[in-house]
Amino acid sequence: MRTVGVEEELLLFDRASGEPRALSTAVLARAARDTAERPGSAEDGGADGDGDGGAHGARDDGDADHSEHSENSENDAFEDDAFEKELHGHQIEFATRPQSDMDSLSAEIVRWRAEAARHAGDVGGSVAALATSPLPASPSVNVGGRFQWMEEQFGLTTQEQLTCGCHVHVSVESDEEGVAVVDRIRPWLAALVALSSNSPFWQGKDSQYASYRSRVWGRWPMAGPTELFGSAERYEQQVSDMVTTGALRDRGMIYFDARLSHRYPTVEIRVADVCLDAGTTVLIAALARGLVETAAREWRAGTPPLGHGVSLLRLAAWRAARSGLDDTLLHPLSMRPVPCAEVVRALLDHVSDALADNGDLALARERTARLLDHGTGARVQRDLFARTDSLSTVITECVRRTQAPPT
Repeated sequence: MRTVGVEEELLLFDRASGEPRALSTAVLARAARDTAERPGSAEDGGADGDGDGGAHGARDDGDADHSEHSENSENDAFEDDAFEKELHGHQIEFATRPQSDMDSLSAEIVRWRAEAARHAGDVGGSVAALATSPLPASPSVNVGGRFQWMEEQFGLTTQEQLTCGCHVHVSVESDEEGVAVVDRIRPWLAALVALSSNSPFWQGKDSQYASYRSRVWGRWPMAGPTELFGSAERYEQQVSDMVTTGALRDRGMIYFDARLSHRYPTVEIRVADVCLDAGTTVLIAALARGLVETAAREWRAGTPPLGHGVSLLRLAAWRAARSGLDDTLLHPLSMRPVPCAEVVRALLDHVSDALADNGDLALARERTARLLDHGTGARVQRDLFARTDSLSTVITECVRRTQAPPT
């Protein structure tokens, strides 16, 4: 059975005022101190890779992503904790260990969300699983050579990139299998955007999108869907060619919707918003693993990938970001607009054998049905604002829901 690991990025807020606050340095210092004081930690003489130090197993701990593993993180410290610095001081990231079953993954996500809240609370803050901040936040790019390089290179794109995603790593057997997977999952990734959509507000306004994070993220010139590669050699050549342009600092800044890790045998699916409900995160992870397994089986059976071009894939992603689960989506097979529920059914049908083999089918059916009935995080936020006319209240409630048991 393929293993799966998750990275979640969380926003930091002032506990008293509810406004975004650049607390990451203080929060990470508290996390590092907590780890150092924990019996059995590396600093305490314990073994590396135990239950508390092994969270990085889900990550691609390369030269910090704008490392290879996260949306904006810089892996230069706190190696024995699950938490990482991000591009902006208003956010932190954690990563789970690779897991084989969704119950274990769910428990770890709940644990690290609670730990993040505890560390933030120690310095007067709170955390929320929001993919963008409902209230305006001034740019606060973290100190670091990589971050400063990015700000100089990309200017306002870097300064405004206060977005939080959910990345899923799924194990693969080889680079050839991984590239075959990347080629075959392309049409289905927009459905994950819709299911995870959790960023309707931007700088104090309704963006009119369910996932505005994905639109902001798309400003990076190296982000988005890819054409068919056909082989690991061609994939590697394209990555090398992109780095050689000088627009990217290194291969850690290859922001494909789905990419190979260059340090671990995984495919990383990078399209989802961080999800308000931890249960939705688990759903995205289960579906991602189902997509990878289904694609690998198709490759072994000689089934060619669908040939949709990047222009259509971008439109499908835009439609998913705009609609969430509240309007039409483009069907992954036909690329024609259909009701969102039809796309969700098509996704479940496509990966049903893999979900069943992994023991995830009932979970996927139940949680997709719940999202269709009750809405994604984007709808939750809009409904809260409609009732209260207060974005601060939206944040307060989302802080609470971030710690709620998975549903």
